[in-house]
Amino acid sequence: MKKRIIVSLLILALALVTAGLFASGAEEESHVLVINSNLSDPAPKADLAKAVELFEAENPEIEVQLNTFDHEAYKTAIRNFLVSEAPDVCLWFAGNRMKFFVDQNLFMDVSDLWEAEGLFDSMASSVKPMTVDGKQYGVPYSYYQWGVYYRTDIFAKYGLSVPKTWDEFMHVNDTLVANGVTPVTIGTKYLWTTAGWFDYLNLRVNGYDYHMDLMAGKASYLDPELDRVFDLWEDMIDGGHFLENHATYSWQEAQAPFINGTAAMYLIGNFIVPDLESAGVVDNIGFFQFPVINPEVGLYEDAPTDTFHIPQNAKNVADAKKFLAFIARPDIQTILTSGSLPPNKNSAIPTDRFKKAGFEMLGAADGLAQFYDRDTTPEMASAGMEGFQEFMVNPDRIDAIRARLDAERKNLFE
Repeated sequence: MKKRIIVSLLILALALVTAGLFASGAEEESHVLVINSNLSDPAPKADLAKAVELFEAENPEIEVQLNTFDHEAYKTAIRNFLVSEAPDVCLWFAGNRMKFFVDQNLFMDVSDLWEAEGLFDSMASSVKPMTVDGKQYGVPYSYYQWGVYYRTDIFAKYGLSVPKTWDEFMHVNDTLVANGVTPVTIGTKYLWTTAGWFDYLNLRVNGYDYHMDLMAGKASYLDPELDRVFDLWEDMIDGGHFLENHATYSWQEAQAPFINGTAAMYLIGNFIVPDLESAGVVDNIGFFQFPVINPEVGLYEDAPTDTFHIPQNAKNVADAKKFLAFIARPDIQTILTSGSLPPNKNSAIPTDRFKKAGFEMLGAADGLAQFYDRDTTPEMASAGMEGFQEFMVNPDRIDAIRARLDAERKNLFE
């Protein structure tokens, strides 16, 4: 009797173990990949949904759970879920925004994926903004260009050519002033537009490495390297090259003189194009790269970049890496960037002429900055942009402004 009981128990135990193995096997065959997204606007949300659908079709064993947050609410939510219930993949931004989480050991090093997928070549211009201490911590999927949009009809009227160098640019500005045309429109009411001018002047004078040292608090706002940056900027201010009373206009309001033809140029991001189309003037608009100032310095561009990352606490790392490799593909990047540009240089060339110009310019860039308020801390960005606006209104205060900015830098970084 005892033998029968023992045999029965052994059979039952074997059955349970076998069932457990089958269950385990079933779990291994069916994977869940959790993705947290900030793409809440209809068009980019639909783009990502289409990409996820294609990924699931290519990987039928993987089930994607896509969680979409309101874009602004996401900025707070990510700080919570990365340390509590981390997804397997999350969306974020390159540059200092990424570095903030890397420094807290919340984003995973994916340098092996960059090597395996050949991204150091196909996304060469994006390597620097995705790198911290020599390692890559995510994959970019979308960016857009900054540059100078200009009125082709006004240039033609006064026989002006697209300037390639700073001297040529200043000649264009002086010619326009002499003919009663405002060379450059800008609205600095909300400050951030001033940062575009600082970024480009510093990148063209001092290059990427110095600019990023300044953004990280390692360089000083009192450095002699910045003397020429502010001197060139002041030459434009003193020459009457900027829109009068710009501190009273938002960036949208500053479009009016550009649209009505009383201003000839606007240093801005590609997001301005839909407004120019709506105003019916887009056929008279061209685009050119910010001019060279120091020919010994590479051509670096502002290109705010959106990214995918694997949280350090992700549960399904293997499938997360599959997804990032998928996202990095040129065909998928084309899908994800209906409103912007794909960082993979092998993606299909956009047909829109402004996007085409930006795609070619950014793909050939020596490196990409993310824009002043993405490359430095929020506190330093706020102080810096306030100082830049003050300088544009009262350039004689530059010494006091630079001293104040450096005191803030020391307080924040040292």
